[in-house]
Amino acid sequence: MSSTPELQMMSPITIGGQELKNRVVLAPMTRARCTPTEDPLDPANTNPNDLMVEYYTQRASGGLIISEATAISELGSGWLNAPHIRTADNVAGWKEVVDSVHAAGGLMYLQLWHMGRQSHSSYHPSTNDIVAPSAIKINGQGKNNKNEAVEPETPRAMSVEDIKDTVQDYVRATRLAKEAGFDGVEIHCANGYLIDCFLQSSTNKRTDEYGGSIENRVRFLQEIVEALIEDGSYPADRIGFRISPNGTYGDMGSEDNHVMFPFVAKTMSKYGLAYLHLMDGLGFGYHEKCKPVTAFDVKKEFNGPVICNVGLTKETGEGMIRSGAAD
Repeated sequence: MSSTPELQMMSPITIGGQELKNRVVLAPMTRARCTPTEDPLDPANTNPNDLMVEYYTQRASGGLIISEATAISELGSGWLNAPHIRTADNVAGWKEVVDSVHAAGGLMYLQLWHMGRQSHSSYHPSTNDIVAPSAIKINGQGKNNKNEAVEPETPRAMSVEDIKDTVQDYVRATRLAKEAGFDGVEIHCANGYLIDCFLQSSTNKRTDEYGGSIENRVRFLQEIVEALIEDGSYPADRIGFRISPNGTYGDMGSEDNHVMFPFVAKTMSKYGLAYLHLMDGLGFGYHEKCKPVTAFDVKKEFNGPVICNVGLTKETGEGMIRSGAAD
C-alpha cells in the first residue's frame, strides 16, 4: 500500500526568529482598495479600511503575508487609492489589519514602495515632479491622480541629497510599520520602481557613486538596508527585499541582468536578511535582453531563505523546494 509523500511546502520554516507554519507566502499585490475620496489628494484615500482587514485575515493560514505595495512618502506615491505608511491614520488603519491577521494566527510584513518614474507629478504637490536615478522617461502610458491616461513624464535625476533624503524616508516608514505591529518589512526593489531603476543599467546612466559599475548601482539599496538596521526598528533578519531581473513591467530589462542580480544577491547576503524574494518566473513578461536569472543563480549567492514567485503551481513550487532552488 503506497502513501502520498507529505508536501514540503506545508512544512514549517523559521525566519527572523518566527516560525512560519508553512512555506506558502502571499505575494504583494497592488489592489487600490482604500476608500475613494472626491479629492484625489485627500489623505483619507491612503488609509487601510475594513475591506482590507477582511481580505488579509482571510489569508492568514499561509506561512507569511506580504502586504500590497505601500508608499513611503509623497514623492514615492502615485497610485490612486493605494495605501501609504506616512501618517498616524495610516498606522491606525494598518494596525487594525495586522492585529486581525495576528488574531487569526498569521504573520505579516509590510512592503515598502517608492514608485520613482512610474508616478505622476499630480500626486506630488510639494515638488510637482517625479524622480529617478536618471532622466529617462518610461515608454508606455501614465496615469494622473484622477486616474486619467496621460503621457509619461520625464523624471528629474536625483541629486545625492535626494538619495540621502529618500533613505531616511525608508527609515521613517519602517518605524511606522513597527508601530503598526508588522512582523517585518520587505523593500520593493522590483518591477521598474525606484530601486530597480538604480539597479538596472538600462535606467541608470549616472556617472557618480550610484551609477556605472555593478558595485555602484547596488549602493542605494545597501544604504537603505544599512540605515534600517542601524535605526533598529527591526533586526536585519526581519527585513526582506524583492527583485525582478527577468521582467518587463515598468519598461524594464537590461543586457547585464544575468550578471547584476546574482551580484545583488551576493552583496545583500552579508547583512543576514530575512529573505530574498525573487520574481524568477517569466509569466509576468520576459525582456529577452539576456539569459533569465534563475532561482539557482541567486540561491548560490544568497545565504538565506529565497522566496520564488510568478506562475508557480503546487507541483512546480514543491519541486523547487525539494530541489533546493527555493525555501
